[in-house]
Amino acid sequence: MLRRNFLSLSALVGLSTITPISLQAIDFRQTKVDVWSANTVDDAIRAMYGTTQTINTGVTITTPSTATRSASVPLNIKSDLQAKSVAIFQDANPEAAVAVFTIHGNTIIDYDLKIKLQSDGTPITITAIVEGEDGKLYSSTKILQVALGTCDG
Repeated sequence: MLRRNFLSLSALVGLSTITPISLQAIDFRQTKVDVWSANTVDDAIRAMYGTTQTINTGVTITTPSTATRSASVPLNIKSDLQAKSVAIFQDANPEAAVAVFTIHGNTIIDYDLKIKLQSDGTPITITAIVEGEDGKLYSSTKILQVALGTCDG
């Protein structure tokens, strides 16, 4: 019985010495309200970062050239840059911003996600912005079509 008590107390002491990891996420919907109501990609980027000037290198967007379903368009954003944030924008939906991620040191930027796009048959431009730790904005764009005539297209 004493052995069990000793082991359980040892486990509690061991757990209490582990330093809790602090995770901080910025709620951009509260801190950068204009980003989420901007109707154009340039307006959303300007509201997020204060400028639209970017360097077109260091970021890769992978998506099919023709998406078969507008309700679920697969998207991959990849970069080897040391970054502070990653933002994704599009020009098909009424609001241009899709997502903004806060990045912490040594984070691997390789995000797979699916986005919903409103489509009328015109080409859609996806823009990814990576804010480097050096304060510069790096970007990439990808143009895609959404096939019309599908159940949700």
